[in-house]
Amino acid sequence: MFRLYISFIKQWLFWLLFFALGRSIFILYYSVDIWTQSQSIAEILMSFQKGFNLDIATSSYLMFFPFIIHSIQCFYSPMWLNKLNQFYHWILIALYALLIGSELGIYAEWKTKINYKALLYLQNPGEVVNSAQTSTMIGLFVLSIAICIFGIWIYNKIFHTSIIRLHTPIGLSLLFITISPALLVIGARGGIQEIPINQSQSYYSKNAILNSAATNSVFNLYISFHENQKSLNSNPFEEMPSNIANKIVQNIYHTPADSSLSILTTTQPNIVLIIMESWSSELIFTPEDQQIVTPNFRKLMKNGVYFDNIYATGPRSEQGMASVFSGFPAHPITSITVQPDKYNNLPSIIKDFNERGYYTTFNFGGQLIYGNIKSFIIYNQFDRIKEVYDFDENIPQGKLGIHDEFTLHEMLQDINKDQKPFFSALFTISTHSPYDQPMEEKIDWGGNVKKYLNGGNYTDYSIGLFMEEAAKQDWYNNTLFIFVADHSHNSYSLLPMQNIEYQKIPLLFYGNVIDSAFKGKTIHHLGVQTDIAATLLSQLNMETQKYPWSKDLLNPYAPQFAYSAYEEGFSWKRPIGSVSYEKRFEYLHNSTVAEQYKDSLIIEGKAYLQVLFQEYIDQ
Repeated sequence: MFRLYISFIKQWLFWLLFFALGRSIFILYYSVDIWTQSQSIAEILMSFQKGFNLDIATSSYLMFFPFIIHSIQCFYSPMWLNKLNQFYHWILIALYALLIGSELGIYAEWKTKINYKALLYLQNPGEVVNSAQTSTMIGLFVLSIAICIFGIWIYNKIFHTSIIRLHTPIGLSLLFITISPALLVIGARGGIQEIPINQSQSYYSKNAILNSAATNSVFNLYISFHENQKSLNSNPFEEMPSNIANKIVQNIYHTPADSSLSILTTTQPNIVLIIMESWSSELIFTPEDQQIVTPNFRKLMKNGVYFDNIYATGPRSEQGMASVFSGFPAHPITSITVQPDKYNNLPSIIKDFNERGYYTTFNFGGQLIYGNIKSFIIYNQFDRIKEVYDFDENIPQGKLGIHDEFTLHEMLQDINKDQKPFFSALFTISTHSPYDQPMEEKIDWGGNVKKYLNGGNYTDYSIGLFMEEAAKQDWYNNTLFIFVADHSHNSYSLLPMQNIEYQKIPLLFYGNVIDSAFKGKTIHHLGVQTDIAATLLSQLNMETQKYPWSKDLLNPYAPQFAYSAYEEGFSWKRPIGSVSYEKRFEYLHNSTVAEQYKDSLIIEGKAYLQVLFQEYIDQ
């Protein structure tokens, strides 16, 4: 029986070593590029450590079929089952060898690991052959064959064990059958933590090529297919000829004049960006007969510039991050932030601020692995990134991570030591379920959303403490504070997600750098999170053209509209009203617009989503 156990473990170890071989070949092939960017052997070797967990997960997935074979062999062990297992590994070895060679070929041109889009090019092999250098193509093909032969040889020589005429006690057989799948599941999801493993687990460097080296190629390709299975061959939201859709979107964004209001007294302020987890605008505008949930935020509004007509572009945190930092709206089906090969083509306000000499940081009290946010944050090239593992372990934590007041306090202490000017972003956590914030609950109304309201009350309390301490610092008078939500949340109004009012979120600019003539003002311009990029950069006289999905909320001539995506459709709002449309059922969920304008709004929303999703596909 132990022969079967050893056989199973050896096969699992084989894949770990074979993946390490693939990583080594990638590093050696691109050694000049890697050394030019890094010049640190320790950082280069760290790709093996950072990639190990994803290798374990991928190996665990690949071992489910051998587990089935070995489970049968506990009771019935003919030679043909060994041959079947052997043949299974040969096929996978050959495919992985081909994947390694192909990836080496495309990385120089695309700067990404192989993905579903690359495989689609194989539908036109002639084009691939004509565009590749013959010597390189032949060399990589020979390399793939050599890797395949070596892999099969070493697997047969060392790692394959034939199981024949096995006589196993029933107890040991049942132990193998019950424990092995549990261990494989734990390995495949990266542990017993709440959030399953993803590519973020392997991201650790500002040098994209090292992150690519660390990321398991098989896992990355699987995620790419999984996230794009509904759009592998065509745009599922295509409703009209592309030239017509593009023309409609151009008209939507048409801005007849550039006449932005200048609300700041400086064009180079420090910037503190607080991204508030799940903050619906209903946390601020509570019913008059109920306790106020966010008194500190409302106090800030009296001396800031509040944008009261802003909507989240999607319902998930990773979508909010792309909207805020890259000015790229959310869309149905998937998120661009979970696919490095796509978000690598997005602009980044952080990179823009880096070029302007800002010291940039990102702070989060939880695990950035959620939604692959970590890899996207690393892509933005913050000078310092801190998540839960980077804080003192003695700082009070809840189930999801460090409570907001402590994360905000740590950020303030770091800012005091950072060079100026700085751009410091923080993502709060305490308004995410299970809302295990450490403060006694003060909000006694809200029914099913009472815990959410108390989570908002605690985050508001934490912001109040932070602002009180910040006001004592020497950098305070030259700092612009921006508060915005990553997305909205179900609240006391119990609106359905398809209603765009569900997606309404707060956006506030605050600080002594705001001209006194604008303090306490409310801007009613209709917009979304993506508009932060153009609005902020315009105030600082920075370039905005690379953010085509963003508009300046402080330009009265800018178009007024809001868009939000949900799983199978979109919501679209103009000053005259809104519609929410789901393509799958051709169903209008919600409409607040007069009948004579309904069709035009639906057409605008359809064109917007069609063009947006096509850009996502083409990235």
